[in-house]
Amino acid sequence: MSATEWVVEHCRADGGTTPRTAPVAPPGKVTIPSDAMHYRRMPIEIESPEQLGYDRIAYNLAESSCADVRYRELGIDLGDLILAYQDHLGHPPLRALIAATAAVEPDEVLMTVGAAAALFIIATSLLKSGDHLVVVRPNYATNLETPRAIGCDISYLDLRFEDGWDVSLSRLADLLRPNTRLISLTCPHNPTGAVFDEATLRGAIALAERHGCHLLVDETYGEMTFGTRLPCAAACSPAAISVSSLSKTYGLPGLRSGWLICRDPALREIFLAAKEQIFICTSVIDEEIAFQALQRRDRWLPQIKEHIGAAFRVTRDFIAGQEDFEWVEPRGGVVGFFRMRHEIAGRTDVDRFYQILLDRYRTLVGPGHWFEQPRHYMRIGYGWPTLDELTKGLQSLTAALADARK
Repeated sequence: MSATEWVVEHCRADGGTTPRTAPVAPPGKVTIPSDAMHYRRMPIEIESPEQLGYDRIAYNLAESSCADVRYRELGIDLGDLILAYQDHLGHPPLRALIAATAAVEPDEVLMTVGAAAALFIIATSLLKSGDHLVVVRPNYATNLETPRAIGCDISYLDLRFEDGWDVSLSRLADLLRPNTRLISLTCPHNPTGAVFDEATLRGAIALAERHGCHLLVDETYGEMTFGTRLPCAAACSPAAISVSSLSKTYGLPGLRSGWLICRDPALREIFLAAKEQIFICTSVIDEEIAFQALQRRDRWLPQIKEHIGAAFRVTRDFIAGQEDFEWVEPRGGVVGFFRMRHEIAGRTDVDRFYQILLDRYRTLVGPGHWFEQPRHYMRIGYGWPTLDELTKGLQSLTAALADARK
């Protein structure tokens, strides 16, 4: 019996259709229809610091952003802000600021509840069960899980440590099919910090245009690129869609302020319809704070980048000073993807390593299985902790590894 059939059978009163009470299906009696969205919780969320409890963690190397900002540090006064519905696209002055940086028009920016909501809107608007897409892996889990929940046919562009986590256009082209609807890339990349060049970006756009599909580029770490930042992908072609937020660079994940950029008017209308049906408009409080925060970008961003640079040097010096872990040096963002050297992993109880790291040394990292990689890989977030916490957390890796040797 399907979920719908069960509810109908147990809701009838005297042969009618009026429910006696709100029914609760007994355990095991509800089945999910095969064409419904198949949601499942992601390990990266189940095992996140906020779920484990911050009281268990002294050295948090699992975060993928800069340090969280306290509201009072912003110096923002919301004054007589009216808590009403607002422009469904989002706060116009905020969209204008974002558009100016991206070299697009303000009406081509759609504000969302963080980048996660933007990714959800894009996937559910463009894809249906059985559609094909190509996604880079490893990746932020939502870029993989939402298409899976839809029931898509997914090909993975698996990036490799040995290749420097580079995106290969030839391998990408080989994965495309006549029914490919979407290509999904991330730059700078999470969890590796890898950055591809403008030629790769334009090559990926050209592939999407030739195949009549769309290219999604998650640009959340764009402002943290160490060298020259890539142009906004959406500004380069109507076939490209860009996504970003204030969560990572500015340490404002609690605002839930993100956006997508799209220059295709018909597609933009679909995205807006999706937004309106999910949450109508975004929070006027969040977006007013976001607007005032971005107005201070020229003052804050240099300070943020100074901290990122110092934290990156601490992490790079740690890698250079030991022989147990290795990485491909990041070129952007605030995360790097460590791995135990193969000979070290072979004589280490990796599960015990993670348990000791948390229980004995109160240090949390992002283990490889968060990103569908082997457990001896781990994401290290070096932008969130203080430099002292970062140093002690990195030292804990070496200590826990010694304790976990077989």
